[in-house]
Amino acid sequence: MKILVTGAKGFIGKNLIAELINRKYEDIFEFDIDTELSLLDEYTRDCEFVYHLAGINRPNDEKEFMEGNYGFTTVLLDKLREHGNKSPILITSSIQAEFDNLYGKSKKAGEDVLFSYEKVTRSKALVYRLPNVFGKWSRPNYNSAVATFCNNIANNIKIKVNDPKVVMNLVYIDDVVDEFIHALEGKENKLNQYCYVPVVHTVTLGKIVDLIQSFKESRSNLTVPNMGNEFEKKLYSTYLSYLPKDEFSYPLKMNVDDRGSFTEFIRTPDRGQVSVNISKPGITKGNHWHHTKNEKFLVVEGKGLIQFRKIDSDEVINYHVTGVKLEVVDIPTGYTHNIINEGDTDMVTVMWVSEAFNCEKPDTYFLKVEN
Repeated sequence: MKILVTGAKGFIGKNLIAELINRKYEDIFEFDIDTELSLLDEYTRDCEFVYHLAGINRPNDEKEFMEGNYGFTTVLLDKLREHGNKSPILITSSIQAEFDNLYGKSKKAGEDVLFSYEKVTRSKALVYRLPNVFGKWSRPNYNSAVATFCNNIANNIKIKVNDPKVVMNLVYIDDVVDEFIHALEGKENKLNQYCYVPVVHTVTLGKIVDLIQSFKESRSNLTVPNMGNEFEKKLYSTYLSYLPKDEFSYPLKMNVDDRGSFTEFIRTPDRGQVSVNISKPGITKGNHWHHTKNEKFLVVEGKGLIQFRKIDSDEVINYHVTGVKLEVVDIPTGYTHNIINEGDTDMVTVMWVSEAFNCEKPDTYFLKVEN
């Protein structure tokens, strides 16, 4: 299928084209503001589906609203009509089309001319009145408030929230792209004359800002967002895309002594803690047990011995481990345990524990495995 995408270099256009390519659509005609206008004639002659995403959000002159959102739509439709091309046309409008402002009026005018075109030509019209769209590649101070807040917080730029109680309806770019490709395949979601993206997130502006601030702080407190919450997961992915190019990495506090080091990596309130333990040759670590806290050990480099003894037993249980053959060793409660580096090089162990360390309730009791 030959697909025409106007606004190809814009926020939605770039994401859509990337996913179309992922799904093996190869004949994509990309048209944007800097494309030779003569190519539009060729594209509208040969295309079999049109994504009309081009538009104006924040012009230098307000008259550009009507020129960009209505005027170019008429040019596009005239070209299709000239070639007798009855390809389906998907257009991105806005919920602002319901309101009496210049941007909304221009979007409504674009809708109306497309619906009129549909009646005359019998070409399929798919009009999406989108709420606020967020996700990677959205332009700060242009596409959405979410993009602006993510960019500014990630780059230590001061933000201003006039009313944190403002409620926003948001759609995530991947959900938008999925819906648009469903429409390409004839499986659009539609109610009356308008199509819609079925997954909408309703959240206050204050909550959005608080979450983004928590993402920034997670690098120091080692927390991770709640990946079980769809909106939080999508917002975190969006935030990461605005990190400065020289700040993708961040340091961890390494607790170093003559035995090696112990470094916390991730802490969560409900999924435990992940740490990296480095032991020098011949070193034994551990020799303690827990009532409820439990752990998983994974040696990823070197070789060692993990020993267990039930606290009311003399039997010692041995597990030899190596980074050559990765296997997880569960540390049951009620067993004192240790880990010994049996190799000639440092042994690196990834350790998960069921709860983040709490110095007021450590649930850790010293007891040697071997008496």
